[in-house]
Amino acid sequence: MSADKTLTLQFVPYTEIESLSSIGRIKKLLKIAKENKIVVLLGRLKKEEEAELIKTTMEEINEEFKGIELAVINPQQSKQDLWRRVRGQLADFLVRNRGGFTIIGPATLVKEIKRDPNKIQLLMADKPLSKKKK
Repeated sequence: MSADKTLTLQFVPYTEIESLSSIGRIKKLLKIAKENKIVVLLGRLKKEEEAELIKTTMEEINEEFKGIELAVINPQQSKQDLWRRVRGQLADFLVRNRGGFTIIGPATLVKEIKRDPNKIQLLMADKPLSKKKK
């Protein structure tokens, strides 16, 4: 397989970014995405961090970097009875919302991320980022 046909998934355990500041987490994850890798963060960012990630991404869009696609997957969000939802929310509180995982992909590779309780679909972009012609 040629280098431009390779798809790289980079798994990042939350413990790897846990000691960083919110901005540090965002910069680290965005740096990986800008390397044309799909980030699979084993855990979730805070809602404020997700918003800041999107804001930072928008500020850094240029001819080579077209942005990101982001999806947070929480397997416990499937249809559950009230008791299981309450128990799940309590567990989320105790582990500080680190259950589930987050997928961040560069928009040059990932057109859309679709999810449902049983599967995740990464719809790939038609044309990956190409080198600039001189």
